[in-house]
Amino acid sequence: MKIRVGFGYDVHKLAKGETLWLGGILIPHTKGLVAHSDGDVLIHAICDALLGAAKMRDIGYHFPDTSNDFKGVDSKELLARTNELIQSKGYQIGNIDSTICAQQPKLKPHIPEMEKVLAEVLKIDEEDISIKATTTEKLGFVGTEQGISSYATVLIQKI
Repeated sequence: MKIRVGFGYDVHKLAKGETLWLGGILIPHTKGLVAHSDGDVLIHAICDALLGAAKMRDIGYHFPDTSNDFKGVDSKELLARTNELIQSKGYQIGNIDSTICAQQPKLKPHIPEMEKVLAEVLKIDEEDISIKATTTEKLGFVGTEQGISSYATVLIQKI
């Protein structure tokens, strides 16, 4: 069986007046993420990890922020399309391990719903998706609540 590993990272600036989408769900918060799409850093990191594992470049190549086609797009749509792209090369997802870095809001209560939503979009078992959340102990742009970042590692395998 041929397996491949991919790694993804994304970051977006926080600002008042924006919505906060993470893991495909709307999180109540006083700030949201500034982006061409809905700014879901978790989904974007997962997309990059999947595309990288399949040697299919990155999210910006397939869904450029210069295209009006993706202005305000729901990142769940990008994730579904990314999954179709890797499947077109004969790959399926083995598992996803991810971390969201945010000082606020506290994300732990939202993680089960994020995992459920992502599993539905990807048509995989919730047991194959791990989402963790951490702060940066008030250090850096995450700690000063200027932005949120996310990391993802994926395993894909040839069907």
